[in-house]
Amino acid sequence: MTDHGFASLLRGWRDRSTPVPSVKPRRSPGLRREDLATLAGISVDYLVQLEQGRATNPSPAVVAALTRALRLTAADAAALYQSAGLAAPSSAIDRSLPDSVERLLARTTDRPAAAYSADWWLLRWNPAWAALMGDPMALAGRARNQVWYEMTTDTKAIWVDPAERERYRDALVGDLRAVRATHPGDAELGELVEALHAECPDFTARWDTARPAGYRGARKRISHPVAGLMRLDGDVFQATGSGVRVIVYSAAPGSPDAARLASVVESFSAL
Repeated sequence: MTDHGFASLLRGWRDRSTPVPSVKPRRSPGLRREDLATLAGISVDYLVQLEQGRATNPSPAVVAALTRALRLTAADAAALYQSAGLAAPSSAIDRSLPDSVERLLARTTDRPAAAYSADWWLLRWNPAWAALMGDPMALAGRARNQVWYEMTTDTKAIWVDPAERERYRDALVGDLRAVRATHPGDAELGELVEALHAECPDFTARWDTARPAGYRGARKRISHPVAGLMRLDGDVFQATGSGVRVIVYSAAPGSPDAARLASVVESFSAL
């Protein structure tokens, strides 16, 4: 059963968390309840109940989602599990964001860059990423997971080459299989995989045949609604000592693709 220890920890970590960009004035530090609920994929009303100690027995998946949204360290996540009367999974994914990655994203202004957890939850992004991909704050719940989004959303309008899209989906599923094998006790990952099997027969077919292997990045041709067709390299960089990966998109210097990408980034920055 949750107690006021859980409520106090949750409120405290929300107050100390890094807020998302907003044009609205902030009366208190940290994430807004609405933002945390969106990031964790739960309702604002349920979050209020948790913070006030009125909700009982949050599931391991809910606690895992909160630790991800708050980007807690493994030690802090274990404390939150314990305060909820749950044992922290021994093979849980560490979804905290290293300071080095925060600095990298803050300093990378001319290329779209974003940080993902090992199981493909979007943790952080720079303005250039929002310019290319759309504002991630418009995505709620599992839509912030790249595997879920790609497997349950019609993305044909984005992909120019259907074969590239198929290879990308196979690579994502194969990567998720590898992560599942190394983190069998992670509640949120287990719930994600079960939900994908239930909602997406295509995912199940790929899961049964995909070779478990780490994602290595891809060259993509995408159609941007303003800049049009661009051929971009999506490179993957692994954070040292962490399961967090950083995806960076770039184009060949001096190419028309680079000019289009630059125009997208510059127009977004001017807003």
